[in-house]
Amino acid sequence: MVSAHANNEGSQESASITPGGTYTIQTVSVGCKIYIRRPTPDGEEERLAEILSIRDKPVNSYTSAQRTNARGGVKEEEEDALDKPEDKWEYFVHWDQFNKRLDEWVTGSRLILSRDLEWPRPKVLPGKKAGPGSLQKAPGKAPRSQSLLKKATSNAAAAASPTSASTPGRSAFPSPSPAPSLKRKLTDDEEEEEEEEIEGDDVDAEGEMDVDGEGDTFELNVNGAQVETPPPVSSFSKEQEIEKLRTSGSMTQSISEIARVKNLNRLQIGKHEVEAWYFSPYPKEYAHLPVLYICEFCLAYFPSPMMLSRHRQRCTLFHPPGNEIYRHQDISVFELDGKRQLSWCRNLSLLSKCFLDHKTLYYDVTPFMYYVMCLRDSTGCHIIGYFSKEKESAENYNVACILTLPQHQRHGFGKLLIEFSYELSKKEGKLGSPEKPLSDLGLLGYRAYWAEVIVELLINTTDELSIDDIAQKTSITHADIMNTCTTLQLFKHYKGQHIICLSEAVLEKHEKVRNKRRRRIYADNLIWKPPVFTRDQLRFY
Repeated sequence: MVSAHANNEGSQESASITPGGTYTIQTVSVGCKIYIRRPTPDGEEERLAEILSIRDKPVNSYTSAQRTNARGGVKEEEEDALDKPEDKWEYFVHWDQFNKRLDEWVTGSRLILSRDLEWPRPKVLPGKKAGPGSLQKAPGKAPRSQSLLKKATSNAAAAASPTSASTPGRSAFPSPSPAPSLKRKLTDDEEEEEEEEIEGDDVDAEGEMDVDGEGDTFELNVNGAQVETPPPVSSFSKEQEIEKLRTSGSMTQSISEIARVKNLNRLQIGKHEVEAWYFSPYPKEYAHLPVLYICEFCLAYFPSPMMLSRHRQRCTLFHPPGNEIYRHQDISVFELDGKRQLSWCRNLSLLSKCFLDHKTLYYDVTPFMYYVMCLRDSTGCHIIGYFSKEKESAENYNVACILTLPQHQRHGFGKLLIEFSYELSKKEGKLGSPEKPLSDLGLLGYRAYWAEVIVELLINTTDELSIDDIAQKTSITHADIMNTCTTLQLFKHYKGQHIICLSEAVLEKHEKVRNKRRRRIYADNLIWKPPVFTRDQLRFY
């Protein structure tokens, strides 16, 4: 057996391996990599996965009574535990080479103890050489990330725990507007400084990669002055970039974010049942339910279908509580002020966090306007997706957060939301761009929209167009236009100057996209004036 405390200096750079069959399930700890059985459409596969968290098999008070059978009052969980003792524990795992949204809880019986167990690499503090004293703790003890997990989960649950039964999800924060909103994650340096202030010792924090290459990178020296470093040169091809997005996506490496393991299993929204992708700070009483039931009109959440049905008898909402500013066929868009509709926007942010990993949750929705797209039928307006927008953006962002719910994805609604956000920018007479960083799906959606709009404008215009002309006609910023034209390889050098030239491949691809039947936004059906806010209305704290 190869111990994690091996003093061989030549093996310190690589992870320690324990041969299969020489360890027990009690040996497996957080940070280890082990092969686990994973169901596939063709049967089952053995795939390497990293253990991110370990817990006892939860027994939720809402479901324990329902799962009690008639044979002497023995619960199914207890019967399963008697059949398979290793199922007393559950492991939250990240599958190797898979996107983070596929992370899940697995039972102990799915761990393959006959295959090798890989211990985490020892962490060496900056400025210290690797040595026997710098290796990590014994594998039997939970590393520091596990305590961070408990702290992050408990803090988030405490922040969102209800103070009364009549107002589910009310925040315990003492701020004047205790409602969560989605904002960008901190930069690497900001994140490290914040963690050092909170934790009091060194924490490894690697920020998310800026795939657009537009984010500025700064280094802070001892005196606190900012020294700008040259931007990294991206050598990714398109295929490599798509593969990077597919395998890693919005996977963050910050220890505070890794600690936030997924706490919900499935959500039922109307007639759709979807799986949660990421952590969302719903109250801990609702965590680890088989299904969390959400009212599709007011977005309140309940642990059982009976409680949801009783709520629907009293709920009077059949559309988002805002002004309808757009209607075409069966599509409607509602505008909501986060300051006036605190509860609804708070519930929307909690729901969105289940499917967005590149945003963090802050308990204030008052600085934002929300634009919610719905599908109308005889029973009401069912939410498809939304985007939020700052009331006053110093960077001229026209979107702060954008999401299409999973059950409505791959139907063109994401591009429709993007198109609608630019129609608002045209009404305002401003250039707009989404707030960075974008998620993996958001990045692909925006690039597809920019390419389609720019190529279509160039095809339908006979006059010469400059970058500024394209920006004024489409409300897309100059930087986004330049990046899109560079990606499509539209710039050509001709007679000492750069011109935009459409190649046959670009025209052929655009024709295929245009031939697909998809919904469009019609500006004539948009009845909206840009909201004007006074200084007092923009004072949120």
